[in-house]
Amino acid sequence: MLVYCRAKSFVAARTHLDEGKLRALDPAADAAGVRAALRAVEGVCAGGAAAGQAASDDAGRRFRWLIAPRSTVVQPGPVHTGLTADPEAEVERLLDLLVR
Repeated sequence: MLVYCRAKSFVAARTHLDEGKLRALDPAADAAGVRAALRAVEGVCAGGAAAGQAASDDAGRRFRWLIAPRSTVVQPGPVHTGLTADPEAEVERLLDLLVR
């Protein structure tokens, strides 16, 4: 789950990997590799050293980089708009509602 709020210069990702479902889709899937790709997305959102070159980018640029399709394993879904007063709580709420 990825949430971006331009007004608060906020971008965050929360991920959840259900290994049972992954194995049902592909018994030979590299769960550790998928988990590492998901952690990388979270790291880019967080900025700092984990973001690599994107660390110096603003939240909007990191968000746009993350929503660009580039992987056959971890693919971004469509972008939806909404309003919230607390984007940090919203990313957790949406992860619980839509993913877990």
